[in-house]
Amino acid sequence: MVTRKSYNNDVIFKIIDINNNIAILKGIDIRLMADSKLEDLKIYTGSLSENNENWLDNIEEDLDRSDFFYMPGKILHIDGDCEYLNKCIKLYNRYNVMAYGICIKESEMKDKIVEHLQAIKPDILVITGHDSFKKRGKIDDISSYMNSSNFISAVREARNYERAHDKLIIIAGACGSYYEALIKSGANFASSPKRINIHALDPAIVALKVSLTDVNKDINIKDIIDKTKYGKDGIGGIITHGTMFIGYPRT
Repeated sequence: MVTRKSYNNDVIFKIIDINNNIAILKGIDIRLMADSKLEDLKIYTGSLSENNENWLDNIEEDLDRSDFFYMPGKILHIDGDCEYLNKCIKLYNRYNVMAYGICIKESEMKDKIVEHLQAIKPDILVITGHDSFKKRGKIDDISSYMNSSNFISAVREARNYERAHDKLIIIAGACGSYYEALIKSGANFASSPKRINIHALDPAIVALKVSLTDVNKDINIKDIIDKTKYGKDGIGGIITHGTMFIGYPRT
């Protein structure tokens, strides 16, 4: 594991390849791919305890399980990174939410997304993976983003499949994604309002909160976004209904 001196050692990476003195890096917890000269890298020898996930402990609201039973919304999570996908699936399992995870390259998502929507018929769709905003790029220029155009195309395909924002909740984007364009394309939630990096679990946290919110209630948008690692700088969205049905009596 390494950090980059020129970025004040702010993100912990692992090296996944080295080519001509250039290391290809992947964030341990942050949805970020990067490259760096070897001399700019510092070996990270600390523990990952500072990156533990205690901040995820209070996602689920207090539920009366003595008399009622609960049917959370179903999630389809499409991810460009299989490792991050597995982390998200573990989080869904932790809260007993039905979730299907599919690893697809960002460039192929738009061509495959409808077939998976038809097969699984989810209440919530997550479209994520890797993205970035160029340092000297223009914020409203799609060519300034690594994968935002792919996410936007996938969102449009999904929204053509189901046009109602309350019938299919779409969460889209990754690090530094083109937030405004994703929302305009049909996403309910998207990253990244401030073009910052987001935590690998941030899209899954939003999906969980929507899944565990009563279908008869509007989601508490501020509460959901505050539950993510970087809050409103990393993810924003629109107010929609929850997707969880509540039944009585519990047997």
